[in-house]
Amino acid sequence: MNDTVKLEGEFVTLRMMRVDDAAQTFAWRQADRARLLNAGAATVEQQAAWIASRPGSEYNFIIELKDGRAIGMLSLVGINKVNRHAETGRFLIGDEEAAKGVPAAVEAMKLLYEFAFDQLDLIRLHGTVASGNPLMVKWQKYLGMKEEGRMRSHYFIDGKWQDAVILGLLVDEARSVSYPRMNALITAARRAHA
Repeated sequence: MNDTVKLEGEFVTLRMMRVDDAAQTFAWRQADRARLLNAGAATVEQQAAWIASRPGSEYNFIIELKDGRAIGMLSLVGINKVNRHAETGRFLIGDEEAAKGVPAAVEAMKLLYEFAFDQLDLIRLHGTVASGNPLMVKWQKYLGMKEEGRMRSHYFIDGKWQDAVILGLLVDEARSVSYPRMNALITAARRAHA
C-alpha cells in the first residue's frame, strides 16, 4: 500500500486508509446513504481484512478535516500507466454533520483529480454511478465529468436492477471546467468561514 501519500487541501486532507480505520469505514458503509455503493464487508473484521488486502496500485484515501476528524473516503483504482487512465470510486462522506459548511466533498475530489493528472500523469479518469443516484450523477457532471454510456441492469440495489452510468473526465476538461468550478465552490466556502 502507498502509506506515504498524503494530499493537503485548505479544508481537508486525504491520507491513506489504514487497517485501524476498519471500524469507522465499516460504520459509514452501514449507513443508508451508502446503499448505492457496491456491497461491502459484513463485519468490522472483514473490513479490516479488505483494507489490509488492498494492492499497492490502489490509492484508498480517508478524507479528514483539518482537526483530524475522519469524515469520508475516496479511492483511485484500476490505474493503467500504459494507457494513462484510472477509475475513481468508493466516494462517501460518512459524517455529514461534521462536513456541514465545509467544501469537503469538492475539495477531496479536486485533490484526487490533481493527484491523478499532475502527479501520476494520467490523461483520463472514469467511474460509474448507479442510475438510482441521480444527485451524484448530476454532481459529477457539474464537476466536469461527461456521461459516456450506460451498462444496463448492472447493479442490484434496493431490490431492483439499476443501470451503471459511465462517466469520464479528460485532463484538459479537468483544467478548463472542473478546476474553475471547484475553485469557485471552495472560494465561496472560504468567504463563508471568514
